[in-house]
Amino acid sequence: MIANLVNRLEEALICLLLAAMTLLTFVQVVLRYVFNSGFTWALEASTYMFGWLVLLAMSYGVKAGSHIGVDVIVKLLPSAGQRVAGVIGGALSVAYAAILLVGSYYYIDTMHTLGIEADDIPVERWILLLALPIGFILLLWRLVETTWRIVTGRQTGLRLADEAREAIEQFHGDAGGSSGSKPQ
Repeated sequence: MIANLVNRLEEALICLLLAAMTLLTFVQVVLRYVFNSGFTWALEASTYMFGWLVLLAMSYGVKAGSHIGVDVIVKLLPSAGQRVAGVIGGALSVAYAAILLVGSYYYIDTMHTLGIEADDIPVERWILLLALPIGFILLLWRLVETTWRIVTGRQTGLRLADEAREAIEQFHGDAGGSSGSKPQ
């Protein structure tokens, strides 16, 4: 129940941020080139929105299995070897995300202590940078989930995007006249 709520909230925020960035950038371009005007805060707002988008999307990428990885050697291993490699990769990823989470906490704490405002937005910078610990908490949660699925045998290894397979399928689909055909 909570996991489903977090999933929906994560997806909604990613969509909202992408739409808001696109709309703000479009309005800014029209204002600048048509009316020789614009918002002084638009670039900084887009930059912070992009940061939030990236930091939220990295955990979503783990959930969806859309991160790029080189697993050609791991795929040659037997199932048990793939699981061992997956657990090692997952554990290292969890450690890395934990280190980044701790570092982001100290960074946010320092920014809060200093009380620095953003350049063009009248908000303290630490509030705008909360994307760091929130993103790393979500990433850590997704990585722990994935690693646990590997440990318990519900998943063989880390789910990664397979661009080579997708490109081959797309090529065969284009060459065969229908985009949904499978390679033979």
